[in-house]
Amino acid sequence: MDWPEVTKYHGIVSAQTHRVEIIQDLYKQTKDPQKGLVEGGMVRELLLAFFKSTRQKPSRIILYRAGVSEGQFSQVLLYEMDAIRKACCSLQEGYMPRVTFVVVQKRHHTRLFPTDRNKTDRSGNILPGTVVDTSICHPTEFDFYLNSHAGIQGTSKPTRYHVLIDENGFTADILQVLTNSLCYTYARCTKSVSIVPPAYYAHLAARRARYYIGDEMSDSGSTGGGRKPKDKVGRSPA
Repeated sequence: MDWPEVTKYHGIVSAQTHRVEIIQDLYKQTKDPQKGLVEGGMVRELLLAFFKSTRQKPSRIILYRAGVSEGQFSQVLLYEMDAIRKACCSLQEGYMPRVTFVVVQKRHHTRLFPTDRNKTDRSGNILPGTVVDTSICHPTEFDFYLNSHAGIQGTSKPTRYHVLIDENGFTADILQVLTNSLCYTYARCTKSVSIVPPAYYAHLAARRARYYIGDEMSDSGSTGGGRKPKDKVGRSPA
């Protein structure tokens, strides 16, 4: 991996219905009276941006996806993987890069504590880079907890990474090292952060986009009382 280049990102945002966890605009087709069938979508635009920058197509795609609950894993994987495949094939027939789909979860109640007081940071938390992938993890699926940051105050909260599909065939150690290493490349901080930067940047892009679309598309309003659900900005795939 070219580490100087891995810090470059291309942001895309798209609005969709409030409380919909599946990203709707990863790939889409529209009919134009003059051009006929027009292909588009966020993944297609990202692939084109990558090709424009590097003059080559990616041979593998590693997707860090935030904002998905466990009950939606299968639906998100089925829909979004299909959209990614269609977007790739729309660029070139037979183009099928290997995909690793990782869900990033921060909303959980799991905490990790050191068993040896000599192996803690100054705040008494576990050291940055600590990984747990046994005992408290899923017995058959590929997931792990990573504490990639140094706690400043209180107890550090690790991030859970759940691999839904891994066509690249990464070992647990390789994917864990990759994820932890990426946490040191966040541009706004001189130290490692708690969430892998692709997911972090996607969150920032979505929040920034809300200032441009106005209150009429804000997700802060109530959807009860029979009112039409408002829209929100979907996070771009990282």
